[in-house]
Amino acid sequence: MFAPNQADVRRFFCGAYNKHHTNQPLEAIETLAAMWMDLHPEYAGDFADEAGALTTLAAGGDTSAGATESPFLHVSMHLSVSEQCSIDQPPGIRQAVELLAAKKGDLHAAHHAVMDCLGRMVWESQRSGRPPDGQAYIDHVRQLATAD
Repeated sequence: MFAPNQADVRRFFCGAYNKHHTNQPLEAIETLAAMWMDLHPEYAGDFADEAGALTTLAAGGDTSAGATESPFLHVSMHLSVSEQCSIDQPPGIRQAVELLAAKKGDLHAAHHAVMDCLGRMVWESQRSGRPPDGQAYIDHVRQLATAD
């Protein structure tokens, strides 16, 4: 199993960003990453500067002035939700995300709401010392999709 560290993740995103913006061929995962990065132009400087991203990581900081989260974490979460939907794991997540996207009329906005649910599930798992509760995660996404 592939287990990248934070530097590997930053190198991946910066490399994919560079390849995308210099019209080089991309791997499938890089194409997906580039799509999500393009939807976040506020992070372009972070993705365009691999050396800066790695230097900031080594210094223990984030590369975005005033950022509340890392651009690399943010796009990683977009990729996670995309992957979950592509394989429907946990079972039912694809339909829940599709319902939420239909309600919002925007897959990107739906992803941001789902990412909050995903973060909550991870936080609750870490806090309780139990495995992530995939059903509670899906239930939370469905609640968002069906709420008035």
